[in-house]
Amino acid sequence: MLSGRLLPLVFAAVLPLGFPSLMATDTRGEFLKLIDRPRVPTDAKFEISSSPSPSGFTRLDFTFAADSTNRVPGILLKQTSSAPASVRRPVVIALHGTGGNKETQLALLEQLAADGFIAVAIDARYHGARASQPKGTADYNAAILRAFQTGQEHPFFIDSAWDISRLVDCLVARDDVDPARIALIGFSKGGIEAYLTAAADPRIAATVAFIGVQSFGWALDHNAWQSRIGTVQAAFDAAAKAAGITKPDAAFVRRFYDRVAPGIYDRFDGPAMLPLIAPRPFLAINGDSDDRTPLPGLELCAAAARAAYKAAGAEENFTLTIQPNTGHKANPESVVAARAWLVRHLKP
Repeated sequence: MLSGRLLPLVFAAVLPLGFPSLMATDTRGEFLKLIDRPRVPTDAKFEISSSPSPSGFTRLDFTFAADSTNRVPGILLKQTSSAPASVRRPVVIALHGTGGNKETQLALLEQLAADGFIAVAIDARYHGARASQPKGTADYNAAILRAFQTGQEHPFFIDSAWDISRLVDCLVARDDVDPARIALIGFSKGGIEAYLTAAADPRIAATVAFIGVQSFGWALDHNAWQSRIGTVQAAFDAAAKAAGITKPDAAFVRRFYDRVAPGIYDRFDGPAMLPLIAPRPFLAINGDSDDRTPLPGLELCAAAARAAYKAAGAEENFTLTIQPNTGHKANPESVVAARAWLVRHLKP
């Protein structure tokens, strides 16, 4: 039964991203192999922002190289302090949803910085400054269509896990960051990317996934895939047309996913990935009326999480909260609760 009580998830041994001897039978290893690419120096550049910052805060604008062709822009906000540079603070990385950008996270960054965190946001691929237009999803849909046609790139959730882990590489190199206290908070698309990244990268100490945890497989099996596909409808419709499909069904959705987000409905689905986060603290917040994260599929994820956290002896570290009478959105009171949860676990 779904509830807001503390729930529990299994911790497997982990290896750094790109480690050469990962076993193909290991879920984490398979995912790391999928996202891996030749490494380049991050060449991170942080500078005081020309944009105004709230009184008492310092804003840095930065970029870093995720790979040889992608440079990622971001915002870092923290309290201005006279404390010595040796004082290291916890970090919370905020991940935006489809059509958003790092600027849409500014209000949350200010709240997190006020809580004592170093607060960070980046633009996802084909969003914000990484798109030809700062708003909208035209470039994102075009990239997903290209991925369907060519099998190259995985801009639908998967590639973001690499970018976020490379962001962590940048942050742990800073002398004001505590590398043992780096957390993620993501919304919708960002919530999915948060749990995928936390499952892959053990340096993520705590994770909050808003309206993201779901079972893609359950949705396909029960004809409940339409709402999730609706977030990239333009790419999906164009893919169906190119394939000569006039009435796309679950079989074509599987074909679409196999090209644009391999494994998302089976080996990298929510019930498979959430257990890899245990025993690290994980908070999932979903709406009870959200067609994009159907409750029966969510329960499959929660059941896998509970079993894994129980096996790890960390039942108290997994919490599932269901927002009543709520569709696909994060209620303000839930955001406040999530901030308090992060404060409790990361102790800024």
